[in-house]
Amino acid sequence: MPPHYTLPAFSAGGLLDGGLPLHCEKTGLRTISGCAMQEQGSNVSSTDILRVLVEGTAAATGDDFFRSLARHAAQALGARYAFAAETLSELESRSLAYWEGTSFGDGFSYRFLGTPCLRVSQGHVCYTKSGLRTAFPEDLWLQQIGADSYVGVPMRNAAGKVLGHVAVLHTAPMEPSPDDINVLQVFAARACAELERVQAERALHTAMQELQRLRDRLQAENVYLQEEIRGEHNVDQIVGSDPGLSELLDKVTRVAASDAAVLIHGETGTGKELIARALHNRSPRRDRPLVKVNCGAISAGLVESELFGHVKGAFTGALARRVGRFELADRGTIFLDEVGELPADTQVKLLRVLQEREFEPVGSNQTVRADVRVLAASNRDLEGAVREGRFRADLFYRLNVIPLRVPPLRERRSDIAQLAMYFAERSARKSGRPMQAIASETLCRLADYDWPGNVRELQNVIERAVVLSPGPVLEIDPLLLKPAPAVAAPTKPPPESAILDDATALEEMERRHILSVLKRASWVIEGSNGAARLLDLHPSTLRSRMQKLGISR
Repeated sequence: MPPHYTLPAFSAGGLLDGGLPLHCEKTGLRTISGCAMQEQGSNVSSTDILRVLVEGTAAATGDDFFRSLARHAAQALGARYAFAAETLSELESRSLAYWEGTSFGDGFSYRFLGTPCLRVSQGHVCYTKSGLRTAFPEDLWLQQIGADSYVGVPMRNAAGKVLGHVAVLHTAPMEPSPDDINVLQVFAARACAELERVQAERALHTAMQELQRLRDRLQAENVYLQEEIRGEHNVDQIVGSDPGLSELLDKVTRVAASDAAVLIHGETGTGKELIARALHNRSPRRDRPLVKVNCGAISAGLVESELFGHVKGAFTGALARRVGRFELADRGTIFLDEVGELPADTQVKLLRVLQEREFEPVGSNQTVRADVRVLAASNRDLEGAVREGRFRADLFYRLNVIPLRVPPLRERRSDIAQLAMYFAERSARKSGRPMQAIASETLCRLADYDWPGNVRELQNVIERAVVLSPGPVLEIDPLLLKPAPAVAAPTKPPPESAILDDATALEEMERRHILSVLKRASWVIEGSNGAARLLDLHPSTLRSRMQKLGISR
C-alpha cells in the first residue's frame, strides 16, 4: 500500500466513489510538543466512534458544533489533531475549528497545493497510514507538528458540491477501518448541513446590513431633500443676458457632460451655487442628488464626519451611524462651497477621494467606494493660499481641472434691471403685495451702485423694498444705495467708446424696463392703471421716451 492513497468511500449501500487530496500552507504555524490526551488506540470499534461523535455533537450548533466535531473525531480515532475546514475556492480553505490535543488552537487558513487535503477538497476520501511527512515534504505544518498519519473526508451537500472537509491527523500510525471512515463520512455530511445553515445565516446577516445601509442612506437623502425644499437659494434659473454671463453659460453647457472636477471662482453672492446646479442639471447625473456642503459653516472638528460619515461610538455624541455627504452623493454630484476653508487634515482625505474614489467613515476600518463628481467653489484666491501654504497644491490642481469664473454684478450692469424685476415679482408673490413696477429713479440708482454683495445683496435690497413700499410702484430710499466713493480722476479721459458703451447699456436697461411695464399694463399708457402712472411719468414724457428708444407695440 502506498503511503497516501484514495480510499473508497463506504456507506450502508456499499461503495460511493474513489478519488484524489487540496494545498495546506497553514498560517500562524506553531510547534506542538507533548500530548496530554490519553490515546485510545486503534482497536476502537466503529460503534464506539459513532457513540462518541453522536454524544459530542448532538446538541451543538454553529461554532460549537464544529469545535465539538473536531475534538470528538480526534478522540474517537485516538488521534492527536483534527480540524473541520470550509472551502473558500479551488485553491484555498479556512478552519472552522481546530483541536490540537489538549485544547483548541487558533483559526487558520491555507492553500491546498502540496497538502494531503488537495484530493479531499475535490470530493474524495483520503487516508495515509504512516509516512505522511515523507509523502508531503512541501507541507511545513505537517513537519512542525510531527504528523505521521492522516484521514480526510469531504463535506458534500445534496447537490454534490464540496463545501469543506474534516481531517484527522496523528503523530503515530493510524489505521481506521472502512466502517470507521463511513462513520466520519456520516458526520461530515451532518457538518455540511450545518455549514450550509451557517452560510445562509451569514448571507442573511450581510443582506440585513446592506438593507440597513440603504435604509440609512434613503433616510439621509430624504432629510437632505427636505432641507433643499426649505432652502433659500432653490432658484431654478439664472437671470441675465450680459455677454460675460452668456459666455459662462456656454462653458457650463460644454463642461456639464464631463465628469471632470470644476472649480468655480467668484465673489460672494455672485451665484456660484446656481452655476453648480446648472452643471449638475445638464449632466448625465441629473437623476441623482446634488449634495451641497458649505465647508466654511462646519466646525473644524465635525468636517470629516460631515463629509465621510461616522459609525456609532466613533466619538462622544456619536449615538448612531451617520451617512456622510460623499456616500449620499454616490453616482451624483457633490458641491463643496468655500472649499478653501477645509482644515489641512481633511484636505488630505479629500485628495484621496478624488484620486481613489474611496474613503473610510470616522471610527471605521471599512472602505466605502463612491462614484461622485466634485464641484468646488471659493470666493478666495486659492492660488495665493497655495503659495502661502494654507491650501494643498496637489488638491488645488485636482479641483482646478476646469476653472469657471462667475462675473460680479458690477461687470454685468445691463442685467441689473432684469434681476430687480425678477426679484420684485418673486417677493411680491411671497408677501402678497400688489407690486407692478419699479420707479425709473430707483432703476438708475440700482445701476449706479457697485453691489459689493453682488446678486445676493440685490435680492435682499429688493425684498426689503417690496415689504416697505407703500404702493404698487417699488421705490428705494436714496440713502440706502449710495454710489461708491469717487476715485481720483484719471490723467487721461476714458475712451469715447467706453462712454458710448455705458450710455448704450443704460438705454437698453431703460428700454427693457419700459417694455416690461407696458406689457403688464396691456399697452395702456394713460389712466389709473396705465404704464405712465406705474412708471410715475407724465404720459407725454413716456411717449417721448418710447419714441426715442424705438418702442412700439
